[in-house]
Amino acid sequence: MNQTVRPWPALWALCIGFFMILVDTTIVAIANPVILAAFDADLTTVIWVTSAYLLAYAVPLLITGRLGDRFGPKRVYLVGLVVFTLASLACGLAGSIGMLIAARAVQGFGAALMTPQTMAIIARVFPPRGRGQAMGAWGAVGGLATLVGPILGGVLTDTVGWEWIFFVNVPVGIIAFVVAWRLVPNLDGHPHRFDWLGVALSGIGLFLLVFGIQEGEVYDWGVILGPITVWGLIVAGVALLVLFVVWQRLNRAEPLMPLSLFRDRNFSVANATIFLVGVGITAMPVPLAFYFQVARGLDPTLAALMLAPMAVVSGVLGPFVGRLSDRIGPRWVTFGAFVVSAVAMLWYSASMTLDAPFWLLLLPSALLGVGVSGMFGPLASTATRNLAHTQAGAGSGVYSTTRQMGSVIGSAVLAVLMNLTLAAQIRGFVPGTIHPGAELSADDGAGLATAMSQSLLLPAIAFAVCAVVVVFFTKPRPWGAPAAPTVSEPAVAVGGEGR
Repeated sequence: MNQTVRPWPALWALCIGFFMILVDTTIVAIANPVILAAFDADLTTVIWVTSAYLLAYAVPLLITGRLGDRFGPKRVYLVGLVVFTLASLACGLAGSIGMLIAARAVQGFGAALMTPQTMAIIARVFPPRGRGQAMGAWGAVGGLATLVGPILGGVLTDTVGWEWIFFVNVPVGIIAFVVAWRLVPNLDGHPHRFDWLGVALSGIGLFLLVFGIQEGEVYDWGVILGPITVWGLIVAGVALLVLFVVWQRLNRAEPLMPLSLFRDRNFSVANATIFLVGVGITAMPVPLAFYFQVARGLDPTLAALMLAPMAVVSGVLGPFVGRLSDRIGPRWVTFGAFVVSAVAMLWYSASMTLDAPFWLLLLPSALLGVGVSGMFGPLASTATRNLAHTQAGAGSGVYSTTRQMGSVIGSAVLAVLMNLTLAAQIRGFVPGTIHPGAELSADDGAGLATAMSQSLLLPAIAFAVCAVVVVFFTKPRPWGAPAAPTVSEPAVAVGGEGR
């Protein structure tokens, strides 16, 4: 590599694309009620607009990082950016809910090509002692993006139409391509073998599990077609995922997910935690969108602004919390963050009535921002910190995959929970009738508010469990210190470099 490497300009160039693809994990949340009405769809189908993106994002992550190792991370990142940008255009032009879901799946695949390359490039262009600050910034950008998504989605939906939550990616994608082309260095690739059996087991297993959970209510948890039942799909999905783990243990060549990584306690704890964070963050904005827009009659912009304190507080506190975590270790910083987040969600849930003052609902939003500021940066910087340099890429890929799998499962479980609570709270509930402008009686409006407040218990529980899990963090080794030796399984690059 003959070019001069400037790590920080390269990082910020990558963060433009990374920010964009993570915004799209939550940007649809605030627009869901409007999309539901526009296509005359039901709640479960509309949530597939998010689930299809998350599923197509999560499944390929275990192989797309290896593609970056083979062909060079910059090349694969740029290809993914082109795919993502073109799919965004297709989303905005979609003439049916089916076309929108299909375009979102392609968009998710583009995101899967991009994400592992960002962590791989960070691992290769930053010196060890600068990697902690870089990873903290990368994690903070990711956290801020998932919070900005609903707000940006609300403003665009209300001002220029829901299509623009996708059209806006086109100019941003072009800018991200040009900036990355100029500022990100060309890094050499390395030959790798591809574990296609592992890809098939993990991909099919996750799809069957998510489809079974999310569509269970539609088929009354019974027969789907002939001998195929909802519970049969769920059991088959779990069985295939178990077989995937077994195969990763038996595969001595280049497994997608080297199990030796999980011998490091901090890596295991960070992965368990980020899975639950994916569940909580994905399950949080959708009930709030339906509460503010349908039960309380706010337009999408005002509904989105009700979440603004969360994003502002998180963005301001994030850098300070990241430095505090580096100084004292991640255990108590993340523990406090998740306790505060769980309390904020419970406060939200208890306050969501038809006559709650809007100013009162801004308070749990701000408190949630305090909690979120201590999640993403400390977790990202701690996940691979104790791993050997040759394992950092593989660890990054597994970590990214785990986060997205949590988001997929969270989206599927949320669809079930919202349908169940709506059916319990609204007499004669008919899917598809809950959207902005719907004529609701006082009882139905109160029932909708109650159902959405009950749905928020899912992220509250997820954050509470996170608080328990992070207690098992240990003090990470200093940046640049030699890692403890690891044994047996070859170091491979799932989401980054494996040299």
